[in-house]
Amino acid sequence: MLPIYIALGVIALIILAAILIYNGLVAKRQTVNEAFSGIDIQLKLRRELVPNLVETVKGYAAHEKSTLDAVIAARNAAAAAQGPAAMGAAEGALSGALGKLFALAEAYPDLKASANFVQLQTELSAIEDKVAASRRFYNSAVNDYNTAIEQFPASMIAGSTGFTKRDMFDVGEAERAQINIAPEVKF
Repeated sequence: MLPIYIALGVIALIILAAILIYNGLVAKRQTVNEAFSGIDIQLKLRRELVPNLVETVKGYAAHEKSTLDAVIAARNAAAAAQGPAAMGAAEGALSGALGKLFALAEAYPDLKASANFVQLQTELSAIEDKVAASRRFYNSAVNDYNTAIEQFPASMIAGSTGFTKRDMFDVGEAERAQINIAPEVKF
């Protein structure tokens, strides 16, 4: 009779361990979803701010249409992007276009002195900081989640219950290189 109790105890421990592992994976997946939601909110705020910024600049630098059009095109591409990888690349392109817009503003002293422009620039800077913090939190959550679904014994449960690897939120190599290059302003 004792071997039956031992076998039942071992089975109960295995089932309990499987339940704990599954619940841990669910919690990590939810953290990733929540973190992505945080990025999405900040990016929407940024995309809503961009048209106001462009309109402000248009009043001072109407002949700089190509730069303004590039910012709007990048904003629209960022708004249409789906998934962390595509959104990261599109947002990186938008950051590069905004960098060119701010470099353009340096050429117009009246624009730099505009209270509306300064306020929009300050708001955008604050949102950029929040996006960076949200991206770090999301990438950390994705790293924890991806590590958890690949570790034994969770990998056995993850594979059979539909837990799949998530993508990091990354701007990509090409966009990262573009962001780090100072824009050229011509007169």
